[in-house]
Amino acid sequence: MTQLIYLTVLLPLIGFLINGLLGSKIKNEKIIGGIGSGVVGLSFLIALFSLFELLALPDDQRQVIVHLFTWLKAGGLDVSIAYQVDQLSITMALIVTGVGFLIHVYSIGYMHGDKGFWRFFAYLNLFIFAMMNLVLADNFVLLFLGWEGVGLCSYLLIGFWYDRKFEKSTTSDAAKKAFVVNRIGDFGFLLGMFLIFMTFGSLNFTEVFARASGLNVPTYVFNFIALFLFIGATGKSAQIPLFVWLPDAMAGPTPVSALIHAATMVTAGVYMVARCSIIFASAPAIMTLIAVVGLLTAFFAATIGLVQNDIKKVLAYSTVSQLGYMFLALGVGAFGAGIFHVMTHAFFKALLFLGAGSVIHGMHEEQNLQKYGGLKKYMPTTYKTFLVASIAIAGIPPFAGFFSKDEILWYSFANGGLIFWLIGVATALMTAFYMFRLLTLTFDGTPRFDTHHKHPHESPAVMTIPLIALAVLSVIGGFIGIPEVFSGSHGNLFHGWLAPIFKKAEIKLAHYGSHSHTTELILMAISVIGAASAIWFARKIYLKNPQFAVNTANKFKGLYKVLFNKYYVDEVYESTVVKPILKGSESLLWKFTDVKIIDGAVNGLATIVENSSSYIRKIQTGVTQFYAVIMALGIALALFWIILSL
Repeated sequence: MTQLIYLTVLLPLIGFLINGLLGSKIKNEKIIGGIGSGVVGLSFLIALFSLFELLALPDDQRQVIVHLFTWLKAGGLDVSIAYQVDQLSITMALIVTGVGFLIHVYSIGYMHGDKGFWRFFAYLNLFIFAMMNLVLADNFVLLFLGWEGVGLCSYLLIGFWYDRKFEKSTTSDAAKKAFVVNRIGDFGFLLGMFLIFMTFGSLNFTEVFARASGLNVPTYVFNFIALFLFIGATGKSAQIPLFVWLPDAMAGPTPVSALIHAATMVTAGVYMVARCSIIFASAPAIMTLIAVVGLLTAFFAATIGLVQNDIKKVLAYSTVSQLGYMFLALGVGAFGAGIFHVMTHAFFKALLFLGAGSVIHGMHEEQNLQKYGGLKKYMPTTYKTFLVASIAIAGIPPFAGFFSKDEILWYSFANGGLIFWLIGVATALMTAFYMFRLLTLTFDGTPRFDTHHKHPHESPAVMTIPLIALAVLSVIGGFIGIPEVFSGSHGNLFHGWLAPIFKKAEIKLAHYGSHSHTTELILMAISVIGAASAIWFARKIYLKNPQFAVNTANKFKGLYKVLFNKYYVDEVYESTVVKPILKGSESLLWKFTDVKIIDGAVNGLATIVENSSSYIRKIQTGVTQFYAVIMALGIALALFWIILSL
């Protein structure tokens, strides 16, 4: 089945073509949704059987390259359409297709009746096609094809409801913002690829990573390569300073938020850094930078999430914060922990977004937390699954988020130091607080909406069944990565599974420190007790006083305003980047370069021709005798010239 891994890429493409070309003629939602979901489900099954085949092989043989054909061959560049099946790629493939399948099924109910139903499923399938290219590629060029593909699909899906307003602008503006910001990161990624080819003479993963660990390459070269690649990752995975597109991406339909901006696309940067672990391990300065940026992003986004009132905005900043955790893990050399959090985060964050979609669907598109309340009696299944996801993201054992988040905190202490751990724990406490603030304001207390005009209701089974499946994964998904302190001689199974992928990088990082299991247990207990306390505090405050945030805003107007307005980062970018570029484009590129130089040159040439023609045409009198005289003079002059030249 491993040799058929290309079908996991091809099947979503076929679904895109069928729904994209014939969807408007099919019109039947069940057929369109069945095709869109079915191709992704089949891809998941193929990936699952490929996993079983890998498990049957020895560790040193768990890498299979499936070569289809040569794509580009010029000079020293040799790029193939080929897919690499190993522990890391198959893990990501299962996440993409597994969670993606559940979101596709959910979308059948959520998008019911939408005029662009067929178009939506075509875009979702195209996204899965691009994402599978990204995670399965065996070279940087094919990975970049998927990288750009998910960027395109993000643009299409964020702006799917292009005729709707979003905050102060439109969904189209939000889509354009995501597209432009990602292009900045992609330029850095391209520079990194160019430098990789110049340094190692190849863009094939196997060759590049072998040479990166064997050749005597100066550290500064690794630093530049790693820096450029990380710039690409900051764009795709929404890290400081390129995180501003992700909250606005909530303009798209909620399943888009679950698929692209929680479970898959935004983790592409994390995957790329993990895949290039040997390069980053050879650039210790950039590793430190990654850890610092990740930590600051996690803390920064969590503080913003504390005061947001839009249910999807809270989850959006939570996503940015959790991505920061993943980069913190990568920066301190815990590549396996970073990927582990990618997996668990995919479960509970997709569940949170789909749960939010269920609430929005039941509340007739209302997204303001202050206008919810008491919904658990109307939407019991949504409430129970949302509660599971909230506990998981808060890091309470034995839910999935506990295992991955605790592991990141442990490595941040062991390899990064006390400051990293303290900021990481503070972020975890804020996460627990704002998630249970959201849960309490949405589902508990008395309704704060007009019950005469709004009639909340539970979502249909096609939407709640994916919620239940993701809730189960959010509960049990972490047991595959039980810490060594609990698993004893068996060790951490997930780490053992990924160990061969990161072996060379971990050898280079062997100087990183370690501490006793006793220290690990103490730190674990502190983080769990802290998270539980934050949950209790949020429940105590918002059950008694749902208007607590308003009262707090009155007491701490300055701080609240700064957090509510997201530190004014968008406004700063608007003033320092967007407006100067627009004004410069208008005055320099348009009015001067385009109008005066380019148009001036073209129009000036036309004026010269016109003026010259006005004089020349005066000799066109239409009188035959005049033309005869001119001809005679011409002949005479020609004869005179010939005689003189003899």
